[in-house]
Amino acid sequence: MTSISPALVGTTCNCLALRRAARGIARRYDEALRPLDLNNGQFAMLSSIAARQPASVQAIGVRLGMDRTTVTAALKPLQRRGLVVISVADDDQRSRAVRLTPAGARLLDRAMPIWQASQRDVAHQLGGEEASATLRKALAALD
Repeated sequence: MTSISPALVGTTCNCLALRRAARGIARRYDEALRPLDLNNGQFAMLSSIAARQPASVQAIGVRLGMDRTTVTAALKPLQRRGLVVISVADDDQRSRAVRLTPAGARLLDRAMPIWQASQRDVAHQLGGEEASATLRKALAALD
């Protein structure tokens, strides 16, 4: 068996590097969205809902890589703020349909330019939009 130094793991581990980078990028988006009292997860949730209204809890989870319980918990603060409504799905009484309220749609409209600026900043730091797109493609292959 090969002996690997813990120090080597810390400098070569792909998982650790991705986690560190993910936390750093998440902080950037969180800081940018803070004036709207949103974090990057809430923004992603709102945009996911807006992309396919009504959105099922399951569809939101698939799109965001979250399990149903986590999606349900993450929707609660958005629901309390009046940004989303959750109702019984028309086609399946066991499922829940999520829609943006007018207030949620307005907030998402206000957040979009902030997100776009953050996207440009991160893409620039990664070497441009082409490099950023290549990174997203490589990361999607890990999914």
